[in-house]
Amino acid sequence: MKMIWFHLQGYRELPPDFEDRYESVWVSPPTDELCRPEKVHQYLNWNLDELDYAAKLGYDGVGTNEHHQNGYGFPCSPNQTAYYLAKSTTDQAIVILGNTLPLYNPPLRAAEELAFVDCLSNGRCVAGMPVGSPMDVAHCYGITPTQTRPRYYEAHDLIKQAWTREGPFHFNGKYTKLRNVNLWPKPIQDPHPPIWLAGGGSLETWDFAAEQDYTYSFLSFGGRTAAKPMMDGFWETVAKHGKDANPYRGGFAQIVMVGETDAEAEKLYLEHARYFYKKSLHVAPHYAAVPGYMTKKSLEANVKKGAGVNAFSTPADFDGMKWSDLVDREKRVIGGSPATVIDHIKELAEDLRVGHLILIMQLGSMDHELTKYNTRLFAEKVMPHVRDIWDDQWEDHWWPSGARKPELPGVAPGA
Repeated sequence: MKMIWFHLQGYRELPPDFEDRYESVWVSPPTDELCRPEKVHQYLNWNLDELDYAAKLGYDGVGTNEHHQNGYGFPCSPNQTAYYLAKSTTDQAIVILGNTLPLYNPPLRAAEELAFVDCLSNGRCVAGMPVGSPMDVAHCYGITPTQTRPRYYEAHDLIKQAWTREGPFHFNGKYTKLRNVNLWPKPIQDPHPPIWLAGGGSLETWDFAAEQDYTYSFLSFGGRTAAKPMMDGFWETVAKHGKDANPYRGGFAQIVMVGETDAEAEKLYLEHARYFYKKSLHVAPHYAAVPGYMTKKSLEANVKKGAGVNAFSTPADFDGMKWSDLVDREKRVIGGSPATVIDHIKELAEDLRVGHLILIMQLGSMDHELTKYNTRLFAEKVMPHVRDIWDDQWEDHWWPSGARKPELPGVAPGA
């Protein structure tokens, strides 16, 4: 199992009454009232230091994604972060999960920047290609919801052609028309960096992943119990397309919080988890569920599976939730002592059949030192016991060819 240290890069100090005073953390929170650029300067430097720290501790990959106009996570250009990581790291995969393709005009820009990262990193780039959230696509960038997926497919085709066809050539799409496509440079990886898809349960994304032989990562903060019916649906789709059940076809984003003991983990992290679910996921339903963004087929399937249509919704009565609710009853968070975390990760791997674990280890209001503590404990006392899951049975065909398995700096005894 590959361990990817993934940074949401959110705002860490929203006011205590934020969710009561403002309708949403996305699209409409007043930046002049809430966002202090000098604090963002601090956060951005912390973010890069935390990603570098994870690389030094031997995580298989480091990465981030793309979002706009919000306090949940503001890496508006993940390729900028990737440029830095391509230079500052040596072995890790640079997991860009990813570029929101419908927002690029022309999408050739994404092809150029991803190729640039691949060259700079010597073939360590993962080219994530999500459709994007309704908040980013429809409300922040004004894309007509029903055009989102057609724009996505066309952008995907242009990018792959730019990477693989001899140029110059013409591209005459519905949304993008280019007289000359002649990419300089092309990626180091042949024929191109591995393409990863990500989503919240659209059936079309499952089909596209199976048809194109891409990975699919389910991005949700509901935990493995809520994810089980969605990942089962993905694996059923893979089987219908006649593909094997290689777990490296699948990935999952999971909040992980490690302490020396279960009691210490609760003491250190509970309030930060509450901050995240109450504030960072405080997204207005009318922003998160946009008519026309999701197809009728996918909407019906999500409701039937109990997933709903708002992956960013705050749980009801979160103020009353205990650590045991998060970790044991609802299984939203994997948290506790190293032994507890090891057991839960093994259960997650079996339940969801995923080979790429996208670790969320800086959550909400967690400061720099606590984030490093969480990252170090996992690397020293958990990762040695879970990183070889699946390796004796399956090969990861979706990992960048230039990435190398990092050596762990040291294994603490007694995990």
